[in-house]
Order: sequence, then structure tokens, then C-alpha cells
Amino acid sequence: MDDAITDVSGIRVGHFSHFEALTGCTVVLCEEGAVAIGDIWGTAAGTRQMDALAMGHLVDRIDGVCLAGGSAFGLDAAGGVMKFLEERGRGFDVVITKVPIVPAAVIFDLGIGDYRVRPDAEMGYKACMSARGGGVEEGSVGAGTGATVGKLFGIKRGMKGGIGTASMKSKSGATVGVLVVVNAFGDIIDPHSGRILAGARTSERSKGLVDSSKHIMEGTIRRQFGSLNTTLAIIATDVHLYREDLKKVIKLAHNGLAKTISPLHTTFDGDVIFALSLGEKEADVNTVGILAEVALIHAIIRSVQRANGLGAIPAFEDISQ
Repeated sequence: MDDAITDVSGIRVGHFSHFEALTGCTVVLCEEGAVAIGDIWGTAAGTRQMDALAMGHLVDRIDGVCLAGGSAFGLDAAGGVMKFLEERGRGFDVVITKVPIVPAAVIFDLGIGDYRVRPDAEMGYKACMSARGGGVEEGSVGAGTGATVGKLFGIKRGMKGGIGTASMKSKSGATVGVLVVVNAFGDIIDPHSGRILAGARTSERSKGLVDSSKHIMEGTIRRQFGSLNTTLAIIATDVHLYREDLKKVIKLAHNGLAKTISPLHTTFDGDVIFALSLGEKEADVNTVGILAEVALIHAIIRSVQRANGLGAIPAFEDISQ
């Protein structure tokens, strides 16, 4: 396993983190554009410009993806990404100017920090200013700053989520990288050991964890609106794929989410997966999808293991000592 989504040539990642309000945004910029598709799996998603990812759409390439906290308010961050790219002559040429194509998706983090502060165009622009290749900061940064997991009994008995990244290479040299923001309703599980790494705790002061799926099967339900949740994933590869191929990659890679998050895609989750093709290498679509699945597993685990409670809620490092 390699290190980050930036191992895919042409990808740059930038964060803006507001540690006082516990929110932020993350941008994934594609230096030469990317063929892309998106898929919404949850019933509580907040998105922008997803239509540009549809089959048959006039626009055939995107310039980046913006992920943010702030619920629907945080979609404003994408405007700053568009401004940054337009200033650099990037985007779909409409003669008068170029219109950057930047799909966006958000998580609900209003319940942990200062709900009055949300990612906006300025934060999106600053995230672009910090974007670079190489190592990517993980944990409680960017769109993962206010991310939480394990909220069956409310956020006060949950734990800190975050942002993670990983990449894999095939024997032929094709690279698949992922970046994921984990703000799940469910628990995060190590599929190799079956251990719950982060999730709902037995009480507000406890380090002990409960099995949320088991409790739900036994009749525990959560009706309250106050803690919506979302896992956002971006898959990128240097393999030349069309949108139909990328759709299959998402379906295969989705198994990585199913193996590490339980329960997944509840009525409280707004899960979204993006898939991007940036290169000209050749590889079987099944190979790309399975590499993405494995990378997603590693990235999700890293997102919680590298999270910091930021004085608000316990993180993996707090309960594993």
C-alpha cells in the first residue's frame, strides 16, 4: 500500500480547517481535468453540480471536487474553488470565460462546533491555495475537522471521525488513490479483526464501545433529527476509463465502505462517492475497482485512527490507551 490519493499523477489536495468552529473544507484539484462520475448512496445527501457528472452531459471533464462541512450551507465553499480555477484559466470554455466544473458534497457537522460558522467561498479559495501533491494531512482537518461517528445514542456518546487517504498499485503500474471523509452514523470496524475502532460508547464518560447494528436489530431506534451523517469518498486513477467504467468502479469499491462502516446508508446518512480518471494507462475495470475497495478500507481506518478529539469528543487515541 502506498500513501495518498496524490500518488495519482495530476491530483493535488488542499485543506482549510477552522479549529475554533470545528468545521472546514477539502479540495481535490485535477491539474489537467478528469473524466468523472458521482453516485449518491445515502438519503440525506447535500450536493452541488452533480448533474455535470451524469451520462451524456455536455461537460465531459471536471476540474476538481470540493468536500465541506456546514451541511447545505457549506456548499458555498465550491464558489471559492471556482474563483481560484477561473483566475488560472481553468474550466469549460464558453468563449467569454472558462467555467470551472467543481462538483461538491457536504457533511453535517453543525452539532459539534459553532454552527454559525460554515465553510464559505473564502475558505474554499484558501483550501485551493494550500493544495499540493505529495503527503496529505489526515484526521481532524479540512472537511473532516468536525466529523464524528457512532451516533446511535447522540453525538455526546459518539466519537471523532475525520479524513483519510490511501492508494494502491497494480503489478502493471496502474495507481488507484482514494480520499474519504468519515462522518458516519454507524461504527467503524477493522474488517480483518472485527474490532470496533470508533463508534457509539456505553455512556458519555465511557471508553467502552457498543455494537450499533446489534442494538438497532434489538429495537433501539433514533428518531431525533439533530445528528445527520455522511461518508464522502473520492476515487482517482491514472487508468483511462469512461464514465460507464467509472460507474462500475464505484460499485466494486463500495464494498470497502460496507466492510468498515456498520450500519451503512441509514436514513440519517448522505453518502456520496466520486470516481475520477486522469491518465492513459490501461487496466481491467475489475482490477481498478478492487484496488479502490482495498484503498478505501485503509483510508477509512486511517481517518479515525488519526483523528483528534479537539477538546470536544473522544477520539480513537483517547479510548485505545
